[in-house]
Amino acid sequence: METKQKVTEDMHLEKEWFEKAKHVETPEELINFINHVMNDYDHDYGTLVHAISACSIAAAWTANKMLGSYGGITAFQAGCVMWDFIRQWEFPYNKTGLKIVDYDNMLYPQYEHEFEKTIRKEVWYELQKEALENLTTKDCEFCSPRVVEHWKSIADGKVPFGYVVSD
Repeated sequence: METKQKVTEDMHLEKEWFEKAKHVETPEELINFINHVMNDYDHDYGTLVHAISACSIAAAWTANKMLGSYGGITAFQAGCVMWDFIRQWEFPYNKTGLKIVDYDNMLYPQYEHEFEKTIRKEVWYELQKEALENLTTKDCEFCSPRVVEHWKSIADGKVPFGYVVSD
């Protein structure tokens, strides 16, 4: 009978998986890596997340290495891959936009603009459109009155949470 290694969050095996994921080079190695990470361990709620992340990273590194003569992708392209993944995996229904904040940049004064409470005009218009859409198409019988009032406020042009619309 096959025994699986019991994995717990405090073991931090994900560090090993993430490091190994960067060195997977061929589709065959990728399949072996995925089989190992997913099948050789008895996962729990938290470790399963790390295992799936490691498999995703291994797939990205493998695809990048398979580009061969193209020399791999640039950091800009890697950012596009990351955003595609985030949008398709976690936020496929997001209509107004997303933002990731790298708080490490607070250490450098040249990134001050990243921490201003501003939203782009395009995002503001999309928020207003969604608020109005919610007010006209959702059955608000079960909506919190606070939420409905918030939507009305946005639809009426009040920018929430102290934000300012910028170009």
